[in-house]
Amino acid sequence: HQDYGYWYQNGLLFPDLVSVMIAVDPATRENGCLQVLRGSHKMGRVNHILTGEQAGADMEQVDEACKRLETVHCEMTPGDALYFHSNTLHCSAANNSDHARWALICCYNTRSNDPYRESHHPGYTPLKKVEDEMVLKVGRDDAQRSSVEFANLTDEDESAKSLSGTEV
Repeated sequence: HQDYGYWYQNGLLFPDLVSVMIAVDPATRENGCLQVLRGSHKMGRVNHILTGEQAGADMEQVDEACKRLETVHCEMTPGDALYFHSNTLHCSAANNSDHARWALICCYNTRSNDPYRESHHPGYTPLKKVEDEMVLKVGRDDAQRSSVEFANLTDEDESAKSLSGTEV
């Protein structure tokens, strides 16, 4: 499928979106890692049709694209991130292994591409700038409530030496 195939149905007029998949667990061919068709974003939006309860890209077009484009298996280690265009055709195979394949998937839309119809997905919400001191305060308060201990970065990371003297 293409992510824009779904977003289009939610009232987004333009494919001005990017998706990012962040691996929580290792993603391998064995556990059905994400597969993308290299260059498929250039095809534009493929019709998505309902098959049973699942909507997906028109398989006739997908099959033809598979004949012409390279399939890339996106094997990832935890923390790896893969960014891809909303018109990129992609899928994951079944996980027939004994290993989990959790991932965090986010989609980012341009501010000017708000949906024209109501949806269960939120529209554009402006972010409010928060001063650094407030971020530090919330972090300290949360750490005190949860008894979490954080690493002393100035001892472990040369690039963090500039933080010396910053109260955490």
